[in-house]
Amino acid sequence: MTIKLVIFDFDGTIAQTQDAIIGIINQLAPEFGYAPLSEAKIEHFRHLTAKEIIKQSDVPLWQVPFLVRRIRQELKQQITLIQATLGIEQALEQLKQQQYYLGILTSNSEENACQFLRHHGLLHYFNFVESSSYLWGKDKVIKRLINERNLSPEAVMYVGDEIRDITAAHQSGVKVTAVSWGFNSVMALAKYQPYALISHPSQLPLVMKQESALIPFN
Repeated sequence: MTIKLVIFDFDGTIAQTQDAIIGIINQLAPEFGYAPLSEAKIEHFRHLTAKEIIKQSDVPLWQVPFLVRRIRQELKQQITLIQATLGIEQALEQLKQQQYYLGILTSNSEENACQFLRHHGLLHYFNFVESSSYLWGKDKVIKRLINERNLSPEAVMYVGDEIRDITAAHQSGVKVTAVSWGFNSVMALAKYQPYALISHPSQLPLVMKQESALIPFN
């Protein structure tokens, strides 16, 4: 079945927020009582799932939602300083010209995502921007988005940079393209068997062309 809807993750996929988030995590270390992340620890975490990272961190599980909320708040102050992924605008332009329906599903706040997209002149490419309050469970939101648009899961592609993006896509029955320029390592992403694994945004339209003739989204 032809892909009609392409749902993007935000952090690490469209916005290069990794360094800013790591900086904020280290900045909040005294407040939350954990050790700042070393370069070695960050590299180690790049090969793990989000659940494994939390399990191996010094942050109690009950405290994670509060930490995530504080990270979002701090990131809001820096969001216009964050760079967009090199080549992502050209890829979005091509996808839009090919009549794909584009959206964003992010664990960041909708406000942060929209402010970033507006600042970089990218907001008009997207038909919707949704924020999920779940670190895990994006699959539930993906299923809802599919049902609201009367689509089959086979008509949807999810694009993300983390293992949890791949597992959410698998759990919701949609195809997933993993990108190598975000947080998780290529080796870690490949282990979870995405539909495609790409190293540059220019490859996105090529992944879509592996499908049959394009059908405009109604």
